[in-house]
Amino acid sequence: MDSDDISLRHLRVLTLLLEVGSLTRAAQILDISQPTVSKILTKLRAHFGDPLFVRVGLAMHPTPKAVEIAQPLRGLLSASAAMRASTAAFDPATSTREFSLIVTEVGMTMLVPPIIAHFEKEGPGLRLRAVPLDSRPFETRLEAGEADVAIGAFPGAAENMRRQRLYTDGYLSAVRKAHPRLRRLDRDTAILRERHIVVTSSNTGHAAHQTLERVMAARLEADRVRVRVPSFLTSAMVASRTDAVAVLPAKLAEYIAGDLDLATFPTPLPLPRIEIAQFWHERVDRDQGHRWFRAALNGLFGSSKVSKTPPRPKERVA
Repeated sequence: MDSDDISLRHLRVLTLLLEVGSLTRAAQILDISQPTVSKILTKLRAHFGDPLFVRVGLAMHPTPKAVEIAQPLRGLLSASAAMRASTAAFDPATSTREFSLIVTEVGMTMLVPPIIAHFEKEGPGLRLRAVPLDSRPFETRLEAGEADVAIGAFPGAAENMRRQRLYTDGYLSAVRKAHPRLRRLDRDTAILRERHIVVTSSNTGHAAHQTLERVMAARLEADRVRVRVPSFLTSAMVASRTDAVAVLPAKLAEYIAGDLDLATFPTPLPLPRIEIAQFWHERVDRDQGHRWFRAALNGLFGSSKVSKTPPRPKERVA
């Protein structure tokens, strides 16, 4: 095999390397060894007559040649995916395909179980890989093929992302049922005098975290913040074992209130509703398996409540 003998597989690896800038990360995403990725890069360098990447410190930076071919390369791979999708049939009952989904910690808790139950009914060979949000833009991860779909609140998503709204959500305040001032906490002035748990936003770009932190910072005095935590689930756990107040997405609060012995009530803070959507890259838009997966997600969560089976009754303030 000479340097001209490259395949679409090699070109997909090159596209991924351009996105993540790391041999190790590319190998993890592709589930292959790093030496295999290195061999593919060596072949690509020989084919293009260019090093393609140079190391600067610990990072890999693309050469001008690599930057030049990046866009035509994406177009070629998108066209290839479109041609395959137009003819490849998909039967969930016989497929062993693994679908991957980027979700928040709330999605891990609330969305993954119904998806698995749906897979068990529709296709026993189907598998799911739940991928957490990280510091990289989720659009880049979808384009690189690291995941099939992202679900969340991303109002600033790139225009080239395909999207479908699934449902909207609000917020509820939550405290432990044994809270000593439980009967008074549904009043605005009373709850603002309590100590609160603040969920801090991060560079993942999820709108629910950012909006909540901004509003709570504006309405609460600094000494009313008991603790800052990185996730809604942690906030709920802290509330269940202390007298601090958590503010949670409403569907999550209702979902876990019974398990954590929490009482929930409308929060007096002026918070906008959260719009949850599914996002995917245009290159997989016509793939039959991908279309089935998106339809399944819309059927499970579109304009509907996410609940346990059997559902627990909503907890009310005593």
